[in-house]
Amino acid sequence: MNIEVRMGSIYYEARGEGVPLLILHSMGTDHRAMMAWIEPIFKDMNGYRRIYIDIPAHGHSDVDEKISSTDDILMNILDFIDSVLPNENFSIIGFSFGGYLAQGILHFRQKQVRSICLLASALHLKERTLPDKVIFEKDENILSTLDSDIKNAFETLFVYQNKENLECFLREVQPGRLLANREFLTSNWREKGYFFSEEPFLGVSNLQQPALIILGKQDHICGYEDYDFLLNKFPHSTFVILDKAGHMLPVEKRDIVQQLIGDWLA
Repeated sequence: MNIEVRMGSIYYEARGEGVPLLILHSMGTDHRAMMAWIEPIFKDMNGYRRIYIDIPAHGHSDVDEKISSTDDILMNILDFIDSVLPNENFSIIGFSFGGYLAQGILHFRQKQVRSICLLASALHLKERTLPDKVIFEKDENILSTLDSDIKNAFETLFVYQNKENLECFLREVQPGRLLANREFLTSNWREKGYFFSEEPFLGVSNLQQPALIILGKQDHICGYEDYDFLLNKFPHSTFVILDKAGHMLPVEKRDIVQQLIGDWLA
C-alpha cells in the first residue's frame, strides 16, 4: 500500500494485529530484507502489528525532486506515521541507516514511542571509531562466479563469505538493491545532507523507553565503541556486543538476534 507524503509516497506492508511495530531497513535495500527474518519471530508470538516500510528512495517509495537530505527523508516518514498511526503508541526496529532514522523518529515523536531496537545502527557522529575489517570465512569459488556489482556488495557487507550467506543475500537483500533509487543515493546527499540538522537526543538526559541495542564487534561499517552514551540515555536498556560479528547481524547472527528481539518484545 502507498501513502502520499509531503515529498513523495511511502510504500508499506503490514502483518498481524496489535501494538504497532514500525520496521526500518538498511540503506540500499527494501522492506523484504527485514520481513524475511523478523516474521519468523512471530510464529509463536501475538499482539504486534508489524509495519514494514520502504524508506524514501528505496523499494516502491517514491521521492520528488525537492528531497535532498536525511531531514527530508525523516519528514516523509513522520508524515507516514501521522497518517497511518495518528496518536497511536508504537515500537521501532531500525537496522543500520534505518536505526539512524529511528533515532530521529524518537526525537520528534518521543511521547508515541513505546520502545526502540537499534541494530548495528548508524549514529549522529561524523568521526567514528571503527575496527579494522576482518574476514572470518571466504569461499573464493563462489565469489568467482558473481558479477562485479553483487561481488563488491557481498564482500563489503559480510565477514562470513560463504554459500549460505550468499544465498541469503541474493534472496533477501539483492531484490531491494535492484529497486533502490541510485540517482538519489549516489548524489551529493551523502556529503551534504546525510546527517540530521538537529542531533537526536540533544538536551535529553534520559529516555524511559525500553531499548535493545545490538552491535557487532567486527562491524567495520558502524563499529561498536561509540555507543556508550546510549547506556546513560536509556536506563532501561539491553546492550549487546556480539563477538565475531560484522555489520550484517540479521543474516550472520540471525538466531541470536531473533532471540534478543523476541525477549525485548515480550
